[in-house]
Amino acid sequence: MNFVSFDGIFKKISMKVNLLLTTLVFACSVSFAQTPCVNGFADGYPCEGFDLQSFIPWTTFSTDNANDSWGWTDPQDGKEYALVGLENGVAFVDISDPVNPAYLGKLPTHTNPSLWRDLKTYNNYVFVVSEASGHGMQVFDLTRLRDVTNPPETFTEDAHYNGFGSAHNIVINESQGYAYGVGTSTFNGGPHFVDISDPLNPTAAGGYNSEGYSHDGQVVTYSGPDSDYTGREIYLGSNTDKVVIADITDKSNPQTISTIQYSNIAYTHQGWLTEDQAFFLLGDEIDELNFGFNTRTVVFDVSDLDNPAFDFEYFGPTPATDHNGYVKGDEFYLANYKAGLRVVDISDIGNGNFTETGYFDVFPNGDTAGYDGAWNVYPYFPSGNILITSLTFGDPNYVGGMYIVRSSLLNNNDLEADNAFRIYPNPATDRLNIESAQAAVNHVMIADVTGKVVFEKSDINSKIEQIKIENFSEGIYFVNINKSLTKKIIKR
Repeated sequence: MNFVSFDGIFKKISMKVNLLLTTLVFACSVSFAQTPCVNGFADGYPCEGFDLQSFIPWTTFSTDNANDSWGWTDPQDGKEYALVGLENGVAFVDISDPVNPAYLGKLPTHTNPSLWRDLKTYNNYVFVVSEASGHGMQVFDLTRLRDVTNPPETFTEDAHYNGFGSAHNIVINESQGYAYGVGTSTFNGGPHFVDISDPLNPTAAGGYNSEGYSHDGQVVTYSGPDSDYTGREIYLGSNTDKVVIADITDKSNPQTISTIQYSNIAYTHQGWLTEDQAFFLLGDEIDELNFGFNTRTVVFDVSDLDNPAFDFEYFGPTPATDHNGYVKGDEFYLANYKAGLRVVDISDIGNGNFTETGYFDVFPNGDTAGYDGAWNVYPYFPSGNILITSLTFGDPNYVGGMYIVRSSLLNNNDLEADNAFRIYPNPATDRLNIESAQAAVNHVMIADVTGKVVFEKSDINSKIEQIKIENFSEGIYFVNINKSLTKKIIKR
């Protein structure tokens, strides 16, 4: 979120029976019926290629507004949960039935309400920061959501870190067990390192102050094309007027590798690496307002971390302001404020080609630049469900909330299609059989609970397919057949 323009503008405008009963009450505040995208609309929302599963207005969570969001998939049973930052805390919503989501409860803010609250997960814990004064970092054990019997509950934090007060954002490298508070009053606003390898005992681990304030960032254990940095912990910071690349492996001696600038800088806001770590996709939040062009994504070639270079710009179909964007496979998922969720095919990025393939517009009242609409999107649920959180800002008629949408290709609204395929045995140990009573099995994809694709096969053209899974780890998996039906299996 924009620290300069938006902050200033906004401040000036300044389980069983009990669970069932709560869900029935909750239904009064939720649009329950799954609404397919037909003729460009789903329940009044403009769309292409995405169906509305459900919508929850912010008032359901007893708050006036919300902000960031993330997701958690329980490795024990594959249930999916939306984690939603609110002005006054964090809401936890069970979306394992995305058409009938269940509000489980709220973790209240550690200090005061604030529009800016950010959260990320590590090892079944969520870590929460806020721009509220003295907030620090809250730690909450997500496995507690398994045992909610009388929702919505008011939760308490399991641990707290007070090495900083307010923070704009939090970044987590899950492969290394470090969290990074950014936009704090420490280290000139640069990333504040916290060791969270023991989540209930977070400890200070240093910081990086060489390039000033970071508004957002991404940290990866590097496996990209620049072999000089293989295995190193690399930070990419969006620092309001530039992108910073740093080696932060040695927490006591982080080193700047390079910085990147570009034309028409307004506010270097947030970016994300492609999965091969060769390109970085950047959103500049205020450029559409300042310069008047359509939504712009700036693409950098970072295959040489010492010498990153501007590659090309992609302009979307509307002038709406962009916010947070994430890469999953060959797709870029962008929270585009008044233009809603936009999904862009980036498979031909090497030739400078992006193609928008679908959208779900949560703000039906126009696509101009401004801050109403989609603030964040979380596209990493293995089921294909996508979480969108939206902000109410300047339009008094707009009702913001939490949306669950799903690709129309993945949705299965036909019981006959569901019954057309049989997967057995389930649970399975070494072999999995997929059998069709009607159309041939042509494509199978299997993903684990983190969304990682562990098996994919195309051009099968058979009514029965056997897949060897003896080398899979034990746990929950999602099997997608013919890009149209997804079923859950258990590997033992």
